[in-house]
Parts: sequence; C-alpha cells; structure tokens
Amino acid sequence: MNGHELLLQRIKLLEYHQKLLLKLLGNPMLELYKLIIENGITEQEVEHFYTLCDKMSMEFEEQKAEGYVYFYPLFDELSASLPAKLDMKEVIKACLKQELFVPLFQEFEKYINEKD
Repeated sequence: MNGHELLLQRIKLLEYHQKLLLKLLGNPMLELYKLIIENGITEQEVEHFYTLCDKMSMEFEEQKAEGYVYFYPLFDELSASLPAKLDMKEVIKACLKQELFVPLFQEFEKYINEKD
C-alpha cells in the first residue's frame, strides 16, 4: 500500500469517527461509539460486528426456543471475531448501555460476570 492509499484510508476513518462524534454530542449514552472511536475501529469492522450480532441474535433466539440454556459457544464466536483492540467486557457493557442486541448481550454478560 502506497502513502497515498494509506492517507486516504486514514481520512475515511477520521470522517467516520467524526460522524460518530456528532451522534455522541446529541446522546452521550452511545457507549459503543465511544469504544469505536477510542480504539480506532473502522467502519467495515463495525459493519462486520453488527452483521455478526444480527446473525447471533437470530441463532440465540432459535436455540432458546429449542430449549438450549447454554450459549457459551456463541459468546466464544463473538469474542474471537471482535477486532483485537476491543475488550469483550467493554463491548458487552457498551451494547447494553446503548440498548443494542439486548437479549443476546444480557446472556453474554452472565459469562463475563462468571469470569470476575
């Protein structure tokens, strides 16, 4: 990757983070946005995270309907798929505070609390 492409990528990242900052000004409770900005997460990484959470939320609901009570494999899958810069515990807290994928992250919160 040459210097021009790298500079363009950095500008796109700054533009994306600027959009998130503007949303944060209107609502300081958007904790996930803070994590994204603080850790330099790209828009593509965030889109991948949302897609994965959508998929996992559906799997969670299906498994729950089938009588499953143990969802640690979903927790592990999401944990392994997070960008390396993000901490699973912080992501769970931020998503719950921002009210994103609430049933899924309420379940995952149990696994985090078990580790403490």
